[in-house]
Parts: sequence; structure tokens; C-alpha cells
Amino acid sequence: MVSRGSLVMFLIWITRQRESICTDQNWTPIIRCTIFRELNILYPKYACKEYLQNLPLLKEHCGYCEEALPQLDIISKFLKERTGFTLRPVAGYLSSRDFLSGLAFRLLGHMPLFLDPSFAEFSQEIGLSSLGASDQEVEKLATLYFFTIEFGLCRDHGQYKVYGAGLLSCVSELKHVLSKDAIIKRFDPATTCDAECRITTFQDAYYYTETFEEAKEQLREYAHSIKRPFELHYDPYTQTVEILDTAKRISKALDDVTQQLATVNNAVRKFSCR
Repeated sequence: MVSRGSLVMFLIWITRQRESICTDQNWTPIIRCTIFRELNILYPKYACKEYLQNLPLLKEHCGYCEEALPQLDIISKFLKERTGFTLRPVAGYLSSRDFLSGLAFRLLGHMPLFLDPSFAEFSQEIGLSSLGASDQEVEKLATLYFFTIEFGLCRDHGQYKVYGAGLLSCVSELKHVLSKDAIIKRFDPATTCDAECRITTFQDAYYYTETFEEAKEQLREYAHSIKRPFELHYDPYTQTVEILDTAKRISKALDDVTQQLATVNNAVRKFSCR
């Protein structure tokens, strides 16, 4: 079962520089400080507003700074308070299926967005959609996730902004993506799912949507179109995923939804009476 309380994450705080790739084990303090400083100089110009809103929280509460790498347990505790997720490390790159079911995240790139409850919920939806899907569908879904959450762009007041974590954790590619040398195309799940994902070089092309929310909605719609022989329900109390394959389980899931709707209806009624 997939547990919301054990969200998998990369503890490789990586810049994806093409000249040399450094992990947290072989970084020197000078390299770490330089990369942190350069990225923070670039963020106001390149990063989307959602990223910029949450990054200060990590600096304030989790020790994001030039002098030292932030500690997993501190970040995990803060994240759980914000969205209910916790973190644990993995040793390296995962397969597409393992990536989507576990959702592997880089520390500097993904965490600011993952503090947003809406984004956290969305990411879990994508992970759940991969469970039980065919290998072909998983590969396509992973490719779409790659070119949005990892390398996606949106527009803000007519200018391109970056929300992709792979770009936001790499000094050289962050500069490249908004240069005249980069090819930027409109994101279309039907065609983007067949694009090739580059791991060791810059991408052949990058994809944008008008807003970050539009990217989430398009990816969500594609995920919901995946055919599989069952449906899933996440139980927030046990933090497990159940297969809705019996009348008893379907009835329980329906009761949970009904109870939630009743709570919301009561809240609306009381709010209207103020």
C-alpha cells in the first residue's frame, strides 16, 4: 500500500550541472554556498510566484541557508504540519512506476511547492493514478510529470516563469531555459507524452502552460483518463490506499465522502447565517 505518511524523497540536493554532478556527500562548503547563493539570485527572475511564496518558509523554519544542508527530520516535521506528508530518503533514481507510486523529490527543487496543500494533494492524485496502470500508461504519465513538475514553465504577465523542480535546482539549465537557445512549446498531454526525457543533458524542448494551475488540471485530466480494472480510495485515518473492489469497501468510501459533504454543508449554512 502507498502511505501518505511515507512520501519518498531524494536527499540528493543536486544542481544537475552538466560539468559535474555533486551529491550531498561530496559537496564542499564552498560549492554548497556558491550554488545556494546563485540559485537564490536567479529565483526572483525565473521562479513562479507559488515557489517564491513558499521558499521563505523553508528558510525560516527548516534551516535553508548557505552554511549547511537542511536536515531531513526538521523538514519532514514541518511538512507534516503543513500538508500531512512526511519524507524518507532513497538511494538514487527510480523506475517510472516506483517514481510515481512513491513520488521522489529533490530537496531544493520540490520542497517549496510541496508546502502548498493543493500541490501536495495533486501530486498524490498523480501517484495514485499510476497504481494498476499498464507499463505503457505509466511511462506516458511519468513523461508528462517530467515535463511539468520537473521541467515545466508557466506564464506570468506575459513572461515565462519556471515551476519545474529540475530547472529550479540547476543553475546552468535555469539560465538556459529562458535564453534564446531554448525551444519552448505549448504543453499538450496528447503529444508531450511521447517526448524524450533527457537526464544528462538539457532538454530538446520545454513546455509551458498559461498558469501553473492549468498544468495541474491538464495532467489531472490525463491521469483520470487512464484505464485500469479498479478504483482506489485513500483513507486519511489509516494513511493507506484501498482497492474499491467489494460492496463493503465501496460503501465505506461513500460514507466517508457523505460525511465530508455534510460537514461542508454545515459550515456553509453557519457561514451564511452570520
